Amino acid sequence: MQQEPILNISNLSISFGENRVIHDLSYSLSANKILGIVGESGSGKSVSSLAILGLLPKNISKINSGRIIFRDKDLIGLSSKELLNIRGNKIAMIFQEPMSSLNPSMTCGKQVLEILLQHTQRSKQDAVEETISLFDQVKLPDSQRVYNSYPHEISGGQKQRVMIAMAIACKPDILIADEPTTALDVTVQKDIIHLLKTLQVETKMSIIFITHDLALISEIADSVIVMYKGEIVEQGDVVSIFKNPNHNYTKALINSRPSLKTRLKVLPTIQDYLNDTIRTEIVTQEQRKNRHEQLYNKRPLLEIINVEKEYITKSGWFNKPESFKAVNDVSFKLYEGETLGLVGESGCGKSTLGNAILQLDKATAGEILYKGVDITKLPSAEIKKLRKDIQIIFQDPYSSLNPRIPIGEAIMEPMKVHKLYNSDKERKENVLDILHRVGLSEDHFNRYPHEFSGGQRQRIGIARTIALKPKLIVCDESVSALDISVQAQVLNLLNELKDTFGFTYIFISHDLAVVKYMSDQLLVMNKGKIEELDDADIIYNAPKKAYTKKLIDAIPKGL
Repeated sequence: MQQEPILNISNLSISFGENRVIHDLSYSLSANKILGIVGESGSGKSVSSLAILGLLPKNISKINSGRIIFRDKDLIGLSSKELLNIRGNKIAMIFQEPMSSLNPSMTCGKQVLEILLQHTQRSKQDAVEETISLFDQVKLPDSQRVYNSYPHEISGGQKQRVMIAMAIACKPDILIADEPTTALDVTVQKDIIHLLKTLQVETKMSIIFITHDLALISEIADSVIVMYKGEIVEQGDVVSIFKNPNHNYTKALINSRPSLKTRLKVLPTIQDYLNDTIRTEIVTQEQRKNRHEQLYNKRPLLEIINVEKEYITKSGWFNKPESFKAVNDVSFKLYEGETLGLVGESGCGKSTLGNAILQLDKATAGEILYKGVDITKLPSAEIKKLRKDIQIIFQDPYSSLNPRIPIGEAIMEPMKVHKLYNSDKERKENVLDILHRVGLSEDHFNRYPHEFSGGQRQRIGIARTIALKPKLIVCDESVSALDISVQAQVLNLLNELKDTFGFTYIFISHDLAVVKYMSDQLLVMNKGKIEELDDADIIYNAPKKAYTKKLIDAIPKGL
């Protein structure tokens, strides 16, 4: 007998002002099941889920039509008080960014305690015990310590577990998880996915799991909905969608992610699938070998020798200062035209090492030789000149751009600082050429950062970096926050610019599939030390260390 759905959405349409963002959306969620909703930014997956809980911004949004039926009750039109009884109690939500969802001025325990006291009849002592029990249930280490800790005192993965504990505190019927693992390391992501599946089996709740990563959906969901531009383009059980996708958009989501088996010269994008312009040339092992022979016959561009970065921590007036080595005796060589992948979990020291190379944070020991010169001993005037040669592409391009300066001016700014070209007219001509190279147009010159999408902003960040024609670029998690197909566009662009200008990259990321695709050599870091260093393909095919194997095993593989 067909089970009655616990949630039924029919013909839902939503507008922001005059702009229709959700078009006649219809789907149902069965009891004790996990439904995956997949799509890129702007596809409407989060908006439609916020509508379930009545969390759409009141002044600018409007539900034009449709019904959201939860256990025979239409949630559209309920009063704020009625919705308050459902939120957190019957339907709970985990958001993408736990740091901005948790109150920084309250301890983690108090935040969960508040929910239990609000929605249940428990005594305070009872609620405290239940909170600690919840922290144990979501596998938080030392739950008593986390209970008394503030959000900034625990790791990203632990913050997300606190959010899950909050969400399941009242044993809801439905849990909506909105991109709950996007910013997390692959190993932490795997743990969170396993935790959600375990909790779902134990509590028999239903889960709506929202992400832009289809490979991830395949590891957790029973059925899947694919959304594109506010509409459902495909839905069905997870195996049939994965094995036999019908819509080109679904095919693109599956194939835009770099493969761990073959290395395409150019990654396919959404537009390639929609316009039937897919390129299938692969980089052969012979081509890769020949390229590496040419690369490694030159002198190294950068040589890191026994580099250390030590931090001194002091807590309390009478406590002895403690030292912590974020980077511990690291040595490697980087050759001109090479891409060195740098991977490891959060806190392994990869960004600290990048900052030491950039001279943004001085190493406490060791040598950093750039073109044979130890840059750790250079005076500040010489380091300023060096900034032209060694540049960085940041993870979040929006926060690294001035919101009050048009992007053309922002790209010209470093040219002026380093006295490149003879006039602003000449600089502008070069900026227009760079904009064209990164896939933007002349029309974008006078626009401001807020007028661009995430992928376009990352292109602007890249344009600003390459404006100085540097030799070495540190890419610090520069694609981790992007949608799968936008990520493919940016990776293609970085490879194209590398071929055109002969750039050398240090590519820092926690996404191992991306790092393998981009890298010649791969450096795996763990607790400040080098765990493994070799050709990227050799490490992936035959990791020598258990830590590396754990990282590789945690990559979502798809079906």
